[in-house]
Amino acid sequence: MTDDRMPAEDAPRGSTRDDIVDIVGVGFGPSNLSLAIALRERNGIPGNAPITAAFVEAKPAFAWHPDMLLPGATMQVSFLKDLVTPRNAASDFSFVAFLHEHGRLHHFINRQTFFPTRIEFHQYLVWAADRVAADVRYGTRATRVIDHADHFEVVLDGARGGSLRARDVVLAGGLTAQLPEGVRPRARQFHNHELRSRLAGLPPLAHDAFVVVGAGQSAAEVALHLHGQYPDARVHAVFGKYGYTPADDSPYANRIFDAEAVDAFHGASSDMKARLMAYHRGTNYSAVDASLIERLYEIEYAERVVGARRLFVHGASALAETRELPDGVSTRIENRLTGETEPVVADAVVYATGFTSMPLGALLGDLYDPDAPGRGPRVERDYRLRLTRPTAGGVYLQGGTEDTHGLTSSLLSNIAVRSAEILESIAGRANVRAHELVRSA
Repeated sequence: MTDDRMPAEDAPRGSTRDDIVDIVGVGFGPSNLSLAIALRERNGIPGNAPITAAFVEAKPAFAWHPDMLLPGATMQVSFLKDLVTPRNAASDFSFVAFLHEHGRLHHFINRQTFFPTRIEFHQYLVWAADRVAADVRYGTRATRVIDHADHFEVVLDGARGGSLRARDVVLAGGLTAQLPEGVRPRARQFHNHELRSRLAGLPPLAHDAFVVVGAGQSAAEVALHLHGQYPDARVHAVFGKYGYTPADDSPYANRIFDAEAVDAFHGASSDMKARLMAYHRGTNYSAVDASLIERLYEIEYAERVVGARRLFVHGASALAETRELPDGVSTRIENRLTGETEPVVADAVVYATGFTSMPLGALLGDLYDPDAPGRGPRVERDYRLRLTRPTAGGVYLQGGTEDTHGLTSSLLSNIAVRSAEILESIAGRANVRAHELVRSA
């Protein structure tokens, strides 16, 4: 734990004040958890001067998309791309170490798969968060980052309000649920990010019907879950594509997620970046595992055979209207090819319509201007954000860098390597500051 009363010999390098830590991490999900582990392992190497860190997390305890932990839903990324293995294959914080400690390693091997369930991977993340014992202020939100002459001040609100002072700031605020334009969350209309909690709060079904909007993996998982969880309910899946698109997880396409691909992507022209993003969006966006598509089709076909339909997949369609009722939601599903509409009164509408990145303007104020001309890429190769003026420290981004670093920005694939690169950058700049202090003494 970070101790504000640490003795001078243990103070952060170059520090002249004992309440300044080297790093404040905003958000403590998988990305900054990976950073905390990398920091602990680096500090444990003899000869490395210690780097101190504190983290703030709005949730009351560690959790990773808890309302999306549906039974049977599997990860879409190999367990080898965990918090540490691509950076340090011998780490005690690997998924394999987690399995071994819990006596499940041989059982997992016998499954003959690279893809654990999402529930089990969440257990791994919670285990790693407990084990690393980082200084995390849970139930606390960062509201502003203020630049001072020799440090940043991170203003906090919540269970442990006040502020933290840091040489560098690492932002890993995660993703924000995105609803279609004009839709605001209600008790019966909500984003799939809140699925389990919202379903638990629904009164008994009055119409035995659900509508699921979206064409991606989460939308397909929600449709399957509702179909199984409510055996008397009809489930209407609505999306603009003609049908679900299989995710491209072929070996060559997956190279876009390799750590070395980030170097090439960051240095590429804007035109080439746009081309690559267009070519390979099917590896992640609005795409569904082929096995899940086949499962849904088998269900729908079997219901056609027996003449008792409960699953309806509306391709090339959209919700033309939604109207709240006292006991449900009146919807109108429009086929955009034929213009035909179908009224459906649902107990709930679930929007699996994606996420947006952490907004930077409100947090950074005049330090950040996304539209400033003539400055080149807005994020350096080491994930340091280009600020509007020189500062003593850096602001680093864990996520929200898709335009500069590629498709791995919002995914788990590269977090181990990315955390190491951010930490290496911070450590290198701290060494420069320490040497400058020595020379000026």
